[in-house]
Amino acid sequence: MPVPDLSHPITNPGGLKRLVNILADQPIIAVDTESNSLFAYHEQVCLIQFSTPHADYLLDPLGFSDLSALGSIFSNSSIQKTFHAAEYDLLCMKRDYGFTFNNLFDTMVAARILGRKEVGLGSILENDFKIQVDKRHQRANWGQRPLPGYLLDYARQDTHYLIPLQEILKQQLDEKDLLPLAQEDFQRLCLVEANPENGRTDCWRVNGVHQLSPQQAAVLQELCEYRDEIARQRNRPLFKVISDHTLFSIASSLPTSLEELKTLPGMTTHQVNRHGNALLQAVKRGLAAPPVHPPRNIRPDYQFLKRMEGLKQWRKQKAQDLQVESDIILPRDLMHQLAARNPRDRQALAECLSEVPWRRERYGAEILAVLKKAGGSKKDNH
Repeated sequence: MPVPDLSHPITNPGGLKRLVNILADQPIIAVDTESNSLFAYHEQVCLIQFSTPHADYLLDPLGFSDLSALGSIFSNSSIQKTFHAAEYDLLCMKRDYGFTFNNLFDTMVAARILGRKEVGLGSILENDFKIQVDKRHQRANWGQRPLPGYLLDYARQDTHYLIPLQEILKQQLDEKDLLPLAQEDFQRLCLVEANPENGRTDCWRVNGVHQLSPQQAAVLQELCEYRDEIARQRNRPLFKVISDHTLFSIASSLPTSLEELKTLPGMTTHQVNRHGNALLQAVKRGLAAPPVHPPRNIRPDYQFLKRMEGLKQWRKQKAQDLQVESDIILPRDLMHQLAARNPRDRQALAECLSEVPWRRERYGAEILAVLKKAGGSKKDNH
């Protein structure tokens, strides 16, 4: 079978078809992606790297209108897909292509379950393979074309060692009887959901907003909406239009003139010339708008908080015994669900922990005892 040219990214349908055929014959592949989040409002996957035990491949997704042929690879339960820190890659590919995933192995998750203190890929490769990885290019503009050779070499290295690393980590997990725990976390990763917008115009995501008065918060909301509109038009990330810190300074000082605006952090002459009048108009709109109050959070009841504290203390002790981080024992979303639903018997517990059978069998009786000790009726919730 002809193979794609390994010296350049694959950019044509014929190369993609050959790549899919190659990957379909593999029991295990390594995968990574590069995106342009630091350079665009509409972030997108700009490069997909694959490695088999025999070769490395780069795919340029910007050259294709349809990558659905890869869907069968990612959903195939017979092909193990090895990532390092998979969550972000999965979110991006689900957002851009609607892929579904099955049979994953995440080398960062595996390293955390093994209790390793340094779980970045560079640190692991240096420790296990005595290889030093130059991570200076992590923040590169992956949307530029053509991609320079040094970036292509960097990208290849991100998957080149993942398969042998997976073999080492899998053996260590097996020796410690922790492979089933890792596998249920790998399966949970497959279910992550993408959120394309992620509250970009919400003023309450700006650091320091709670120091503002309700009327100043209304001004900040107008400023956030203006920035978002400009960022969309120019396809630039929000921080490259105007920083959160600068918007906060405008909302707190409420300038009424360009001269006042010039004195604020981040407002260079260029910024004032480009955005000054529009920002002042946003301030006026905010001052004329109804005051904006913080979102009202329902305070959890006492019994819920008591159950949460009991579970936190229990998982902290278990984590110390296993010499891992606490969330390895019981992820926060599951802990929250247990405290809210307060299962009282094994059947109810099984419904709460249906995604994590290893944890349910290993810790189920202890979790029920913790919840029982914390008290509270079954109807209690947050």
